[in-house]
Amino acid sequence: MTTLTNALENRLGYQLRRASAVMMADLARELADLDLRPAEVTTLLVIGENPDCSQTEVGHALAIKRANMVPIIARLMDRGFVARTRADGRSHALTLTDQGRKMADEASQRIAAHEARFVTQLAAGEVETLLRCLPTIRGTGTEPEG
Repeated sequence: MTTLTNALENRLGYQLRRASAVMMADLARELADLDLRPAEVTTLLVIGENPDCSQTEVGHALAIKRANMVPIIARLMDRGFVARTRADGRSHALTLTDQGRKMADEASQRIAAHEARFVTQLAAGEVETLLRCLPTIRGTGTEPEG
């Protein structure tokens, strides 16, 4: 079998996309038995870190469109992980239930294990460099909403 060359190998966007696909597939496997999608997990974690936040605030923090937030929050509420209380006339405050906090803790531990599999493949300081540089790239364009 002939090994093909790929003109995109030296392109940053291509490498970022391929790396993201590998990491997201690994994360999905790590979370599979929890029956939670990555967007649901990140939503749980943001609500856990920001009690009494609104659905709109969570959507902005995660770059998720309002229409896509509705089913995420509904599913988390149906599973007993998130509670909604009236904050004022029109808005609702979101908090984690005890069950939601346990699930968020479990998911957070699994995310740490998932990330450790990749961090160990990098040299000292490379993770810090990536974490410093990638937000710069995110800030230069319009982030697509999910």
